[in-house]
Parts: sequence; structure tokens; C-alpha cells
Amino acid sequence: MGSPFPTGARIVVIGGGVIGTSVAFHLARAGERDVVLLEKSQLTDGATWHAAGLVGQFRSQQNLTALMNDSVRLFDTLEEETGQDPSWRKVGSIRIATNQDRWKELLRSHSAARGAGFEMELLTPAEALDLYPLMKTNDLVGAAFIPTDGHIDPYSLTQAYAKGFRLNGGRIIERVMVTDLKLEGSRITHVVTDRGTIAAEQVVNAAGLWARQLGWMAGVDIPAAVVEHQYMVTEKSEQIPDGIPAFRDPDGGYYAKPEPGALAIGGWEKRTRTCNPKEGFPWELEHHLYDGDLDRLEEIFEPAMRRLPVLKELGVRTIINGPIPISPDGEPIMGPVPGVDNFFAACAFTSGIAASGGAGNAMANWILEGDPGLDLWLFDIRRFGPLHAGHAFLHDRAVESYSKYYAIHWPGEELESARGIRRSALYQTLKAQGAVYGSKFGWERPNWFAVNGREAKQIHGYDRSHEMETVGREHRAAREGVVLIDQSSFTKFEIRGADACTFLQYLAVADVGGKPGSAAYTQLCNSRGGIEADVTIIRRSEDCYWLITGSGFGIRDRHWIDSNLSRYESSDRFVLQAQGEQWIRTCSPNGGRIQINDISAAHGVINLSGPLARKVLQKVSDDDVSHEGLAFMTAKDIHIGYAPVLAFRVTYIGELGWELYIPVEYVQYVYERLQEAGREFGITNIGYRAIDSMRIEKRYLAWGLDITPDYNPFEAGLQFLIDWRKNDFSGAEALRQIKDAGVRRKLVCLALDQPLPVFGGEAILVNGQPVAQSTSGNFGHSVGMSLVLGYVPIEHISSNSFEVEAFGERSPAKLLKGAAYDPGREKISR
Repeated sequence: MGSPFPTGARIVVIGGGVIGTSVAFHLARAGERDVVLLEKSQLTDGATWHAAGLVGQFRSQQNLTALMNDSVRLFDTLEEETGQDPSWRKVGSIRIATNQDRWKELLRSHSAARGAGFEMELLTPAEALDLYPLMKTNDLVGAAFIPTDGHIDPYSLTQAYAKGFRLNGGRIIERVMVTDLKLEGSRITHVVTDRGTIAAEQVVNAAGLWARQLGWMAGVDIPAAVVEHQYMVTEKSEQIPDGIPAFRDPDGGYYAKPEPGALAIGGWEKRTRTCNPKEGFPWELEHHLYDGDLDRLEEIFEPAMRRLPVLKELGVRTIINGPIPISPDGEPIMGPVPGVDNFFAACAFTSGIAASGGAGNAMANWILEGDPGLDLWLFDIRRFGPLHAGHAFLHDRAVESYSKYYAIHWPGEELESARGIRRSALYQTLKAQGAVYGSKFGWERPNWFAVNGREAKQIHGYDRSHEMETVGREHRAAREGVVLIDQSSFTKFEIRGADACTFLQYLAVADVGGKPGSAAYTQLCNSRGGIEADVTIIRRSEDCYWLITGSGFGIRDRHWIDSNLSRYESSDRFVLQAQGEQWIRTCSPNGGRIQINDISAAHGVINLSGPLARKVLQKVSDDDVSHEGLAFMTAKDIHIGYAPVLAFRVTYIGELGWELYIPVEYVQYVYERLQEAGREFGITNIGYRAIDSMRIEKRYLAWGLDITPDYNPFEAGLQFLIDWRKNDFSGAEALRQIKDAGVRRKLVCLALDQPLPVFGGEAILVNGQPVAQSTSGNFGHSVGMSLVLGYVPIEHISSNSFEVEAFGERSPAKLLKGAAYDPGREKISR
């Protein structure tokens, strides 16, 4: 007689694919014994059972590569640990380049790999042929070989995770259907199934193809679509050598995975089909395959036959065309789900087999420790919002992201589907003036402006060839004259209540308790001292603040604020009351209240910047906008013409300027007044590409690149912002310890002797040896030099033998003591 159905568990994992079993395994491995995994059919059903099983580790971002490295390290020892052979074959992988652009991509990847300490070899065509004798190399430019890649059997791997989970006290229940998730307030209290109800403290959505429907049960939208992915397996042949590497030809759009005496040929064709009905993927299709689509197969099989002539002699044994999950940007969805305090997502993995080990470990850390152990912003569910989960948006972006899986990933490339959705009041005006738009969180934002007859279209490349004319013109205009920037996409929160000041003093490292009209640039840090957010806080009145953050960070930062507010409430200073559909935080015993509202759509933002900016502002406003009347990092209400405006004196480019916060109905009018007033000074529009160039010259940092939860203010050089006079603030204890102990690395700015194209991810070398990877890179048009930022081990800070490697070329580099473009507006010596 089997064990009775459980009535409670500390953690319930829903989904018995490779991700769900890995999460459960890692939870139990970490010592958590009260974990139950529920699977509606059998383990591996859904997408895992028909996966190809390729394991490729290298990714564009260092931490994502580290996640894949964690998987491989686990695969190496999993049989010894669990007694179950996962059929792991570490045969390496080859990725070929058949044109110069693809070769540049491999060169860039190789430099990034060197900077991260990851093993990758560049090969000549002859060397590649030695490793993979099946291919033709007549048009090959070169190849990259990763010796620690390989392939693994998805079924055996899942069973190994499951066995390890059981050995550590976990329980798996198959053939049980979750029918509902019961909530009280913002927490799931019970998982309802067709066999009984389980009280749960934490719930993990690892439901794969059904992640959206499971999210709906908790009242949240998970932006996880489902599309078709197919591959074919050839007949066996003695011509297929044993132990050959996995093979990828991204220009051909296909991969070749070695099978015993055969090859599995699959790929990422230009247009797949979605399996994404509005009501969600059908529950009953847990072991479903679609008919092979020969037209789509032809797209990948024809280039495969040209490259691998042996395929012309082999028949096709089987065609696998199955459903796979995918997110709007093609990357997995992980982390705490906003809106439900004890709900975690681990879904939408297109490469779930390769990621499973690292993802399971990160998820276990996130659930048990509140932190994944490394910055995973590019996988974080909070990079998405309600827009991304809409059916039409999800459908179109999923198809495009799928089609670009093997495409060259150009720096700054913009997706083309689901565009033109969120527009500022200036969208049409700026488009008519040559704006070339990019997109951030659905907002259309000018990247640069096409003037003087240049065509307004995206230009892709690795050499920044057009930017000397376009971005360079905008850069110089901001440094020498006056410019307008539409920054309406900023996320803006209003935090109001008698206890707003006390709470924000706890949340921020800087002092935000100044008088109304004061402002502070500050970081929000976690308990380790890592930087969770990088924001500006403006005090509007005694009990009202505005918190300003980036266009794409609103969901994440709001979740961080709300989570801290919950912890702050637990000190018995607050109780939570519901008022209509909005939660009101009420302070007891004084009865003060904290309300947080997103006011982003209510206010546009025009940034007026440049050494001549004050001359323009003085022409359109009767208010005192002198330095004495409106000092740096202060804000006040003024009028521009007839329009009410909050003028905040700050910029992100290192010039005199103001962020002008304008009620949306006045934005067009204010823009017209500023443009007319600035005409005699040569006023012009600029975009976000020029902003990035100027902010690196000033050593201004970008969250998600230069500062993340992996870095603390002391490492980033931001410790001067910390107000130690405050009795307590989030991360204070850890930051005090860091202050006393010192740091092992520091953020530096390096100026290259040669104008190599740099974008971030370059290898930083000392005495010819890689020591770090750059976090950002761009050309500084004011100083005429390529610049990179990066964290360098403290023992190398005083070195005079720095080099930066980009696209296989090295340049000597000078470590700058401050910014490349200093506050005195003096350029560095070249």
C-alpha cells in the first residue's frame, strides 16, 4: 500500500520535467526535506522527453555562462552522486563561421570567454576538419571549439535528478493534476489537485508547456508561449564516427547532434508555428508530437546536406516535431513572481536540458535564501510586465525570438515584431524629425536621429561605422551646445504617506530626508550589500516622494520596494489594510499611511541639456533657474510658458541640464516652446546611443551592466553615497563589514590606445593574461578614444600594462583615475 496523499508540504514543485526535477533535487540536496513534486502525467512528459539533449555552455553574458557551467560540473558527478547514469557525453562542440560577420561574432565570443576564464578555442578550417571530418570546409572562415560541451539523454538526466531527490527525502507523485491554487491575500496557501489539497508555504511553477495556465490559477500572467520545434534522426551508418563533437552551423540555421552511428539534424528556421491557443496549451497533450513540416525541414536540411555530404547518402529514420516553451525574448523565466509572495517561476526554457543543473541550483538558492547566488537579470521574470503576457504580443515575439536563435546578435539590435505600442506624446513629432526608434519595455525611444538626408533605419554592424557621423554629431551637440532628449519612458513611482520618509531612509543607502525639493541619487542594496536598484529619489513634500528608475526596471524595482515594505511592516510598525483594489499600508499607532502609485503614464520627461541649456530655459520660464535658484540635485515646480513643469536639475551625460517632468497633456506644447527658444542656439534632438557614449565618458554607471546584485557600492566606487549617520538601512550590516574588510576588485575605466570597437564583454588583460571582462564599452567622441568599464582584481589596479582584447585584436589601455571627461570639462591626455 502506497503512502497517503500529503496534506501539507513546505515547498510544492509543480512539473516533473527536467527543470522541475532539478529544482526539487537541489532543494533536497541543500537540506530541505519537506518537498513534494507533482507531475500530472509521468516524469519527462511535456517537452523534456522529445528534447534533442544538446549541451552548449557559452552565452553572451558572464553569469549566464556560469549557470551553464554549473550544469556541466553537475553532469560530471551526477552518476556518482545518485547512482543513475544520465548518459552524459562530453564530446565538445564546434560552431563554424562561413562569412566575416559570423567570424567576428566568434572572435567577440572568444574575447569574452577569455575575460570570463572560460575555455574556448578558435580553429582554422583545417583544424576544424580534423575534429569534424564529415564537413566540407571550402568556404569556411574558421570555427570555435568548446571542449567541455556535449550532449546528454533528457530522459536519463531527469531520472537521475528524480532519484537524487528521493534519496534526499523528497517525494514525487505522478498522475496528479493541479486544478487550482488557493490564495489568502498575496500568498498561496493551498495547492488543489484531483487527489486532494496540499497546504504549502512555497510553490514553484515548473509546469513547462502549461506554465501560463498554472500562473492563471494564482491570478498572474506568465509570458511563456509554446511553439513547434523539429529535428530528424538519420539512419545509422558506419560513416558516422564515434565520439565526434556536436556541430552547429548558425549561418545554415541547423545543428547536428551525434547519435550512435547516426546524426540528429535540427534547427531554428525563420518561421515556426505556435501552439499557443488563447486558453493555453491543451492539458491532454503531454506526450504529443505534430506531423513533420517538410517545408520547414527543407530550410535547414538543404544547407546541412551541402555542409555534410554524408547526409545525401542517409535516409531519415524519424522526424520529431514537438512543442517547446519559449518566452518573448527567447530566454528562460526564473525567480519570484510579482504579485504573489510565495510563488516562484522556473519555466520557458528553450535550452532546458543544458541549463537544468545550474537553473535548479539557482532556483533552490532563490527559494531558500532569497537570492539566486548570482545576478540573473536576463532570466528574471521581472524583466517582463503585463504587456509581454498578452496573447498577440506573446505570439509574435515568440516566433521572432525563435527565428533569431541562430542569427547574428548585433550590438544594439532591436526586435521588429510587436512594435509601436507605447508611445510618448512626442512620438510622431520626433519621427518626422528623423528619429530611429528602439524599444524598451514596449516604449518606443529614439536611438538616434537621421538628418541631412540619411535614411532613418536601423544599421547593424560591429564597427560603429555610421556612428561617427550620427551619434558623434549628437554627442558633440550635447557637449558644445544644447539638446533635447525624450525620456518619457522613465518609470516613476509616487510614494506618499506620513511614514514615507522613514521607509525610504531604510530602503536607500543615501540620505533622502532633506527638505522638499531636495533629491538623492542612491542605490537600494540587499542584505549582502549587493546593488538591487539604482534610482533617483525626489522629495516633493513632507509626505510625498517620487522615485525614478529605468524604463525596463519598473516591475523589478516595484517588487523590491514592496518586498522591503513587507519586511518593514513585520517590525510591528505597520499593518496592512485593503481599500478597494489597492493595498494601503497603515502605520500604527500613529495612523500614518504609505501608498505607492505608478505615475509613469501621467508624466512625460524632456531632458534639456548642454552648456547652453540655461539660456534656453530662461527664455521660456519666468522662474529663477539660475544656479542659486535651482541648484544641482534639486527640483522645483516652474512654468514653461503656460505649462506646469517639475524641473529637476540633473543629467546622465555630465553637462548642465534638467529633467523636465511634464503632465502628458502639456508635453507637446513644452517641446515646441523649447525647440523654438533654442533655435538661435542650434538646439537639436539626440537619442539613447549618444547618451551611452557620454555616460561612459563620465563614468556614470548602468544598472544591469556595470552594477548588479553581484557588486556592492565599494567595488563600484559609489560608497561616497552611503549615509552612515542613519541608524539602519537595508544592507547596512554587510556594507559595514565590507568597509572594514576592504574589497577584492574595483570598477575601473580603461582608455584604449587604438580605437577598437567595444560594446562590453571584452577581455581585460594584465601582462598578457586575462583578469576580467568589461561590463560596458563605447567610443567617447569628446575624447576620441574607445573606453571600457570593468571590475579588476585589486592586486592589478596599479598595473601599467593593461590591454583590452576585442574581436581578436589587442590594444594597450590606460587606467583612468577618474572619468575620461572630467568635471572641469578637460579631456584626458591621449
